Amino acid sequence: MFRRSLIVALLALAGAFAAPTLTTIQDVLYNADGSRFNGILTISWATFQTGGGQTPILGNTKTYRIVNGNLYVQLTPTTGATPAAEYLVTYYSSASAQYQEVWNVPSSAQSLAVAAVRAASTDILTDTIAESSVAGLVADLAARATTGPGFVPSGAVVVDSGGLLETAAGNAGDCLHVDGSSGPCGSGGTSPNFIDAELPAGAMDGINTSFALANAPSPAASLHLYRNGLLLEAGTDYSLSGSAITFVSAATPLPGDSLLASYRTAATSETLDSLLSSPAGMQVLCSGTGAGTSQTASTSLGTCTIAAGILHAGDRVEIHFDLAHRGTAGTSTVTLDWGATTIARIAAGASETLLTARAEAGLLATGAQTSWQAWGSVMPFSTGLGAAPDAYANGLTIAFMGNVAQAADTLTLTQFAVVLVP
Repeated sequence: MFRRSLIVALLALAGAFAAPTLTTIQDVLYNADGSRFNGILTISWATFQTGGGQTPILGNTKTYRIVNGNLYVQLTPTTGATPAAEYLVTYYSSASAQYQEVWNVPSSAQSLAVAAVRAASTDILTDTIAESSVAGLVADLAARATTGPGFVPSGAVVVDSGGLLETAAGNAGDCLHVDGSSGPCGSGGTSPNFIDAELPAGAMDGINTSFALANAPSPAASLHLYRNGLLLEAGTDYSLSGSAITFVSAATPLPGDSLLASYRTAATSETLDSLLSSPAGMQVLCSGTGAGTSQTASTSLGTCTIAAGILHAGDRVEIHFDLAHRGTAGTSTVTLDWGATTIARIAAGASETLLTARAEAGLLATGAQTSWQAWGSVMPFSTGLGAAPDAYANGLTIAFMGNVAQAADTLTLTQFAVVLVP
């Protein structure tokens, strides 16, 4: 009897300190000029008990990165807290704080905008204080490196043997060495060449097993061969002889597969002139984390706006993105928009937890030919192909949209990257 009473008491105590129900604050933040806010947001709070004194919440500070204005946070409600509680929110658009505001968060099953929780806001004070009022500041400033007699503006800076900052001596075309000395550039030397994201030559028809690279990887072990985003294993999935790749029959590339190779080639002599004349490589146009949604209507999870003059006919744009689905109440859907054209629509089942997708746009004289592929922890590999007539010369926006079938679930864009391959 005593043991049964003890178990009941422990279960009651565990229920008394159950995790609090969270309220979602989701919004899009803008600057005064209409552009989307990008920066850092910190949220601080003191220790309090939730309404009814059920759950203790310890004081802390959390930092969130705001990309393209997308804000998504979940917080414990402060309504009825003991003692009275609130959240101090500070926005940083650069190295310094821009402004602060206070949030009072009610209990809500639906996502709330910032305006619904904002209690008060204030600009960050900019009053100056004396250096001597800051503990240790004067001593730290005195210990910093200072300029020496040979320092002049508009030159490369080196640290001399006495710890002073001096301007490097030499001719305007010289290169600076790590020991602070200078000398002519392009004096010779060898370095390996790196080949990234090369498409091996060969027909992907489910029959052909022989493909060729433009160069022979050196060393051979430097070859990283990817099929549909997955790294293949040399000796198991394929063999390499010089620049020739031979797949085993079980790994024969199928129509619609994506096959990419990255590797090093033999070191060659190079000069500064040859380096400057080398073509530009891949360029990351956008990357970051996105937002989440519990809406049943299509909602923005993130965007990438490409400025005018960046894209040209013959370029290829690669789009990589990952998503997480929380809850099992219903299905989820994500779409990828290239300008005004939806180039990918991916539907996942209620039990799906993780999704990853890749899309490509090959730029034509007008518009683009597009393709995509996606798979999940449960969802099988799927692909799609199409065309987008949208003009790109004056800029273009790539948008990630999503929704859930039931508001109890959440779909989140966990990471995305948009890469230009010239």
